[in-house]
Amino acid sequence: MNENTIHEHILVTGGTGMTGRRVTALLTEAGVRVRVGSRAGEPRFDWHEPSTWDAVLDGVTGVYLCYHPDLAFPGAAEAVTAFAERAAAAGVRRMALLSGRGEKGAQNTEDMVLAAFPDTTVLRCSVFAQDFSESFFLPPLLEGALVLPMPDIPEPFVDLDDVARVAVRSLTEDGHGGAIHELTGPEAITFTEAVRVVGEVSGRQVRFQEVSAEEFVATMASAGAPEELAHGLVGLLEEILDGRNVEPTDGIERVLGRPATPFAEYARRAADAWRQVD
Repeated sequence: MNENTIHEHILVTGGTGMTGRRVTALLTEAGVRVRVGSRAGEPRFDWHEPSTWDAVLDGVTGVYLCYHPDLAFPGAAEAVTAFAERAAAAGVRRMALLSGRGEKGAQNTEDMVLAAFPDTTVLRCSVFAQDFSESFFLPPLLEGALVLPMPDIPEPFVDLDDVARVAVRSLTEDGHGGAIHELTGPEAITFTEAVRVVGEVSGRQVRFQEVSAEEFVATMASAGAPEELAHGLVGLLEEILDGRNVEPTDGIERVLGRPATPFAEYARRAADAWRQVD
C-alpha cells in the first residue's frame, strides 16, 4: 500500500461473498474507496444482465472479478470476458481475476480475459480452506461426515484471508499486471487429516467418507443446493482432486513476504463454525 491508494476506487464483484467481503474489508481498512458489486447493491450489478455493467464501472480504477459459482461453469467465460472488455473500454487500470487451480475450463476463461485485458492479475487458487466452515463442506460436517465423490486425495488448502491480501496487493500496487499467482497453502493434507483437525479444534465427532456421485448430489440437495450446482460440483471435484494439484506453491509468500497460513491455524480461527448447536 502507498499514499496513492486514496485515489483508487475499486469495484469488488461478488462483494458480499466469501472472497469479496474479505477483499472489501481490507480495501476499506486501507482507506480505499470500494464499490460492492452485487444484485442487492447500488448501483445494482448482475453478471447475467449486461445493462447493469456500465453503472458499476463508472469511475472505478480497479476491479476484483469473482464469478459465482466457478469460472469453469457454463456461460462463465463469455460473461466474464465481455465484462473485462467493458472494463477496459471504461478506463479501468487494474484487474484481479479469481480462478481455480487445475481447472481446464477456468484456465480457458483466464486466457480469454487476458486477451481482453492483458494487465489482469490471475489468482489461481487451490481448494479454499473456508469451504469447510463457510460453504458446501459445512452442512455435512455438522451432520458428522464430510462426504465427497472422490478418494482421499491430498490438497494444499488455501486460506481465503491470504488470497484476499494477495488480491488487494494486486489491485493497489504496480508490478502484478499480467501475472499468474498460483495460491496454495504451505502443505498438502488429505481430507481425512483436514477433518481430523476440524474435530480436534471443535470437539465434534466427524469423519471423511467417499460416496458415489449420486449420493453426493442427494446430500447437496438435502442441504438446499440446486441439483444443477451439485452436478457441476461433482464434475469439478473429479477434475481437480485427481492428484494434479498436490504440490504446494510459494505464490503467497512471494507476494506477501511471509509463508501461507497452515490449515490448522485456519481451523483454530474457524472453530466456532463447527460448534453450532445440533
